[in-house]
Amino acid sequence: MGLQPLEFSDCYLDSPWFRERIRAHEAELEKTNKFIKELIKDGKNLIAATKSLSAAQRKFAHSLRDFKFEFIGDAETDDERCIDASLREFSNFLKNLEEQREIMALSVTETLIKPLEKFRKEQLGAVKEEKKKFDKETEKNYSLIDKHLNLSAKKKDSHLQEADIQVEQNRQHFYELSLEYVCKLQEIQERKKFEFVEPMLSFFQGMFTFYHQGHELAKDFNHYKMELQINIQNTRNRFEGTRSEVEDLMNKIRQNPKDHKRASQFTAEGYLYVQEKRPAPFGSSWVKHYCMYRKAAKKFNMIPFEHRSGGKLGDGEVIFLKECTKRPADSIDRRFCFDVEAADRPGVPVTVQAFSEEERKQWLEALGGKEALFHSFNRAIIPRPEGSAQLDKMGFTIIRKCISAVETRGINDQGLYRVVGVSSKVQRLLSMLMDVKTCNELDLENSVDWEVKTITSALKQYLRSLPEPLMTYELHGDFIIPAKSGSPESRVSAIHFLVHKLPEKNKEMLDILVKHLTNVSNHSKQNLMTVANLGVVFGPTLMRPQEETVAAIMDLKFQNIVVEILIENHEKIFRTPPDATFPEPVSLSASPPHAPPRQSKRQGQRIKRPVAVYNLCLEPEDGDGPNPCKEDTFTSCLDSPSSPSPTTAVAHGPPGTDRNHLPDGDWASAVPSQTRPSMVQWLNPQSPTTPSVCDPAVPPSSPKLSAFSFSLPATGADKAPESVVSRKARAVYPCEAEHSSELSFEIGAIFEDVQTSREPGWLEGTLNGKRGLIPQNYVKLL
Repeated sequence: MGLQPLEFSDCYLDSPWFRERIRAHEAELEKTNKFIKELIKDGKNLIAATKSLSAAQRKFAHSLRDFKFEFIGDAETDDERCIDASLREFSNFLKNLEEQREIMALSVTETLIKPLEKFRKEQLGAVKEEKKKFDKETEKNYSLIDKHLNLSAKKKDSHLQEADIQVEQNRQHFYELSLEYVCKLQEIQERKKFEFVEPMLSFFQGMFTFYHQGHELAKDFNHYKMELQINIQNTRNRFEGTRSEVEDLMNKIRQNPKDHKRASQFTAEGYLYVQEKRPAPFGSSWVKHYCMYRKAAKKFNMIPFEHRSGGKLGDGEVIFLKECTKRPADSIDRRFCFDVEAADRPGVPVTVQAFSEEERKQWLEALGGKEALFHSFNRAIIPRPEGSAQLDKMGFTIIRKCISAVETRGINDQGLYRVVGVSSKVQRLLSMLMDVKTCNELDLENSVDWEVKTITSALKQYLRSLPEPLMTYELHGDFIIPAKSGSPESRVSAIHFLVHKLPEKNKEMLDILVKHLTNVSNHSKQNLMTVANLGVVFGPTLMRPQEETVAAIMDLKFQNIVVEILIENHEKIFRTPPDATFPEPVSLSASPPHAPPRQSKRQGQRIKRPVAVYNLCLEPEDGDGPNPCKEDTFTSCLDSPSSPSPTTAVAHGPPGTDRNHLPDGDWASAVPSQTRPSMVQWLNPQSPTTPSVCDPAVPPSSPKLSAFSFSLPATGADKAPESVVSRKARAVYPCEAEHSSELSFEIGAIFEDVQTSREPGWLEGTLNGKRGLIPQNYVKLL
């Protein structure tokens, strides 16, 4: 039962029960006062906690925004770029969420804390003041009555009448105060129901608004979240394929490490312990050095390096070899030793120690010492064994048979081409397909003896067994480049152009296969084989580098992207001619892994190597000059000292000129190198200039990009482009000049005024007052 009402008539009786009812009302208001006081305290704690949470969320968002993933290689896929950018998106999401939380925290103060404090102060505080007055008047009234009743009846009538009037006036005042107090008590009991609950409603409305804003942010984020999930899945799929390839390569190297040594610019290189002689009392010490030897120059570099001291690199020493002699076992108390004698210090040999007898023999052979074995220290790339699969009439028949069977029987099978068949059955089917007699008898479309997964595995195995991948070793690097940079449209155009450079049989086979894969992807709702999934499966099948290295395997994801582009743009790539304005890029596959192509020792002539053949003549920018594509003006255009912007180049050729019938290097000399647009310019036509070597966005240690990522400044009297900034550089490898235009230098040499060169992969710099060419990958920009 609730509180009993306070009747105004009871104020005149002021009975004990009336007083009990008043005390009940007062106790209820006191409880309400304490509750509101505690609620205000909790509300302030809630605001403080909200602010702490907001600060923690903002710090978390700040950490997300500042972190950046590093990647292996020289470029990222679009999926990886989206994953990298996701941290910033998450940060922005949290930032927007915390902005809404701050609004909510402010609303809690304004809509809950302040109204409750006001109600407690103005309403409950007023009742307390009324209670004090009521208690005071009660005390005064009944004290006066007691005193009045104690008056002697013997007093004068006038005195008694005056006392009666005073008592009556006091009683009336008490009744009036009692009425007001009772009214106030009941009023506040009713008022608290809305004065207290209304702020609570506003508080919850603010919370609902915050959560609604969060819901709206989540809805806006949902589309990005779905795309990011696809990016993550694609990257995971590519990772699985890359990991298996890396593990295979690791196992091959583990079984036979000598056969998988990378090609090197040095005849021999590795660790040797070098004896350093000290004064007589101290004897000698042996210090580990990383040694490199070039046979042509007889230059022997020694760089002290200690792994245990955190990889500290010391100052190197260079000697020019005069002779190398094996140390007899009885002449020194250490094994595997030999002496190296410098040409400028005859009779003062340097004693070095190899790690094993086998390594000593290899060093002796490389240095021309005694007991040399016919054994190459650095092995050439081992070609893959050629299978019996060929791109002949039989090969086309096999591929068509398999494709027809797959499209007839299993186009909707889940995991098509991803689920592999039993190895023994796949080999048996391949054997039958590659036999002319049994191949014609096989009816794969209607046969129940061969599962679809066996047929798909046989098709992939056949393509992998070709002597050369379908997209060739020669164009492998060129196909990878557009997948690493540029807009989606420029990538399609670049790959479109390169596909039409493939040998005719390769292009025809690729057309048949990609058309089939397009059909497979069109049924992805049933077979779950999206374009991305097919790229993961067929990237390593259609493309592979000639040399198996970890760096090459890191490009596997870009092979997948190339295949995805082929599938998504099959009709355009195979049914229409490529864009005539696309510049033919430099082939990267034939370049050495450590150095760019160099000049020959014959002045003004280049050694035979893949050059950038752009097949270009240039139109004047203002349109008023003669058309250089006309036969009578072609030569004068090439000889002109001024060069139009590379972006105005159009693809033509000298009339009547066939590139294939020109001597080596003549076509390259027909068009000045500084007028040839680079691949980066073509992939990013909106960019006025290509990145310079000094641009921090272009890694100087990326030899694969060297042919495409540098602007081409003029030398001599010509001005360098505005994008080129002179820098200093330090040599990280020694180099011996093979031509008068090149610089020779040792490790640690400092170059001044370093700029990009006309030669792809080369820089120009000044060393000791002499200016010349520097291999880009031999130096580090400062």
